[in-house]
Amino acid sequence: MPIFKPGKKNLLSDVRGLLVGNAHDENLKSGVTVIYGEKPFLAGISIMGGAPGTRETDLLAPDKLVQLVDAIVLSGGSSFGLDAASGVTDELKKKNRGFPTSIMPIPIVPCAILYDLNNGGKKNWVANPYRNLGVKALSNASKTFEIGTCGAGYGATTSNLKGGLGSTSVHLEDGCIVSALVAVSSVGSAVIGEGRHFWAAPFELDGEYGNLGMPKEYDSSLAGWNSTKSFEKDSTTIGVVATNVVLDKAQAQRVATAAHDGIARSIYPSHTPFDGDLLFAISTQEKKLKDPTFDTLKIGHAAAQCVARAIARAVYSAKPLGGDTLPCWSK
Repeated sequence: MPIFKPGKKNLLSDVRGLLVGNAHDENLKSGVTVIYGEKPFLAGISIMGGAPGTRETDLLAPDKLVQLVDAIVLSGGSSFGLDAASGVTDELKKKNRGFPTSIMPIPIVPCAILYDLNNGGKKNWVANPYRNLGVKALSNASKTFEIGTCGAGYGATTSNLKGGLGSTSVHLEDGCIVSALVAVSSVGSAVIGEGRHFWAAPFELDGEYGNLGMPKEYDSSLAGWNSTKSFEKDSTTIGVVATNVVLDKAQAQRVATAAHDGIARSIYPSHTPFDGDLLFAISTQEKKLKDPTFDTLKIGHAAAQCVARAIARAVYSAKPLGGDTLPCWSK
């Protein structure tokens, strides 16, 4: 199996050609993250949670016409957050981006949302705020970006701690790059019991989330999950895994499915009926596979590791805000 080494920035944008932009509203306690391609990129999706919220994801199926997308939007706000993609789509129209038609190019902007409506923010808006947040996030798109309490993870929560936005990457020995960006707002917990040790501890690289390792002992029968407390919230963990390796849509879907192992390794429990857990897999189509079967396995395996690490980084990097309903890991 491949030897994992973090990328230069340890961010999704270590895959060349991908930019990430974040925007948030402090009073709303919510935000939006946009993944934007300098060129259109191929994308697939795998949905394993029981309560997803999406826009334009059916077209990512292998048998659908559209092959490339222009951007992906991750948003807070539950179904209200889907409007963030409208703002991004309007802005990309100005750039003449999109699927060619006889009248004009149509920007292709799949979107997924998480639930953060009960995090203490003011949700009594008159006009939906997410369209403008989408526009702002796109305008902020860059090769470098913040993680933790920002973007789609600005108001995210887990069962016992604040969630957030996390990102990681790996460079493999043969020049393949794999990265992940995850907004963590889960029914389950990213830490073991009431302690500070992350479920994702075995996959940590270079002390990126505290280097605590696993606890010496814990009650595996309970695994530290307070079900009553957890079910007070609806939730969802959403994200993107990316690679520079050439994939078709079926292979991208398979990589997205494999990457869900990273959610299961880092959040207990995951993929519940109350979560909308989903992952996009995208490819910038730069490096050809040498072995389409084994290399797809390798990319999926690396993607799962990146997702697990990104989830822990999201919680580890969260910062306290006034009116928070849950503490931060760092507090």
